[in-house]
Amino acid sequence: MYPYPRFVPRSFAVFALAAAFTLPSIAQFANPSTAPTTPVHNAKPLRPPAGAKVAIFEFEDLECPDCARANPLLKEASEKYRIPWVRHDFPLPFHTWSFDAAVDARWFDTKSKKLGDDFRDAVFANQASITTQDGLRAFAQKFAEDHKLAFPFVVDPQGKLAAQVKADYDLGQGIGIQHTPTIWIVTNKTSGTPFVEVVDRARLYELIDQALAETKSEPAAAHHANGE
Repeated sequence: MYPYPRFVPRSFAVFALAAAFTLPSIAQFANPSTAPTTPVHNAKPLRPPAGAKVAIFEFEDLECPDCARANPLLKEASEKYRIPWVRHDFPLPFHTWSFDAAVDARWFDTKSKKLGDDFRDAVFANQASITTQDGLRAFAQKFAEDHKLAFPFVVDPQGKLAAQVKADYDLGQGIGIQHTPTIWIVTNKTSGTPFVEVVDRARLYELIDQALAETKSEPAAAHHANGE
């Protein structure tokens, strides 16, 4: 599909092989409350985007069932509190179409960031019906048609979108991601711990409330979520 339809993409094959050697402990969890707390090796990226005091910061895999379960809650929380939701790709190597889906989402991002996120939401909502790479392509093509777009036969001819997905994956490795979804509430606090991992999603709103209270007197962030 990228760029060889009906076969595992060459870029994905290399990605999966490399990931298998560099991060053997990656997983997904049916019960998120049993997931271990992520040992953060590099906390620098765990900050809100410029202009925000608090944000939801997530690493997701579009084929991960628990990511699909978390998605509506995170979307609702972002809208309710009017805080950014920073979404990063972390396609697990043992998932057959998640890397391709992330590349597709990046293609829709080039039309508008909202459209890309709408595609991600749609994939999660219809995840159970997408079982193959061909099924993913049919889904992406139908999504594009519904939005009056022509979905290209070769989505990423120069590999630029795949490179963006891999960059997110590398960022996650540097932080210490071990499972999907991994979710933090991040703040622009200049003292103490500026982030907290959301292990029990029943506490999501409580953790956001706490973060907003703690940053009430903080100036708006003047940096970017990727640490630049």
